[in-house]
Amino acid sequence: MTRPLLDVRGLEVVYNRAAIAIQGVSFAVSMGQLVALLGTNGAGKTTTLRAISGFLGSDDAEISDGTVEYAGETLNGKAPHEVVRRGITLVPEREKIFETLTVEENLESCVFARGNRALTRRAVLDQVFHYFPILSERRRQVAGYLSGGERQMLAIGNALLCAPQLLLVDELSLGLAPLVARQLLEILQRLRAELGLTILLVEQNAAAALQIADYGYVMEHGRIVYEGTASRLLEHADIQEFYLGFGQEGRARSYRDVKQYRRKRRWHG
Repeated sequence: MTRPLLDVRGLEVVYNRAAIAIQGVSFAVSMGQLVALLGTNGAGKTTTLRAISGFLGSDDAEISDGTVEYAGETLNGKAPHEVVRRGITLVPEREKIFETLTVEENLESCVFARGNRALTRRAVLDQVFHYFPILSERRRQVAGYLSGGERQMLAIGNALLCAPQLLLVDELSLGLAPLVARQLLEILQRLRAELGLTILLVEQNAAAALQIADYGYVMEHGRIVYEGTASRLLEHADIQEFYLGFGQEGRARSYRDVKQYRRKRRWHG
């Protein structure tokens, strides 16, 4: 059996040495896959990405149990720059760009700060502008004045400059208009197809994410509660009802609430 590129097993993360954020989280991402990690706010999705990418320390959090393996190597305890060198880059939910720099300065700072000598200045800009032509038009604009979609494009462009093998994307569509979110998801598909990237995508918009994903995991209260192929998740009645967000009484319900409701309904005929 082929070993997955990313293998997360029994992961537990603790904040402030006391509060357990995620517990017993296990999942795998194979080479070339696009995997969606789904769940509502507070489910533990962002914490999971930060555990993989080495950014937990800045949140006063740590891996207290379990392992994160990438290409057969354990990443537990690795600093962010060490994780990047191994081929993993995170597009974070927050602090995506340098707002006081221009678009061009953002891109150049990422190249030279990370010591990417393989690409010339021209080649670096051309690569990003090929996928995000609007950034070429905005190249001398201060990044703080970009729209939400353009900021997300710049953040992905910055990540590409690290030449990742595995791209971690946190809440791609958050706060964006549906059309813009759809365009960004299509770009992710292109990056996967043309650059051979493996992608782990964290999303609240389950329907949109599963349209482009191969496989999905559903998180709730720091645990994986369901998993399956994208087509299986899209067709699963419990998942559909969970992501509508409301039950028969009009109140928000969890995935477990939905399962209990359906069991009772089947029991009473």
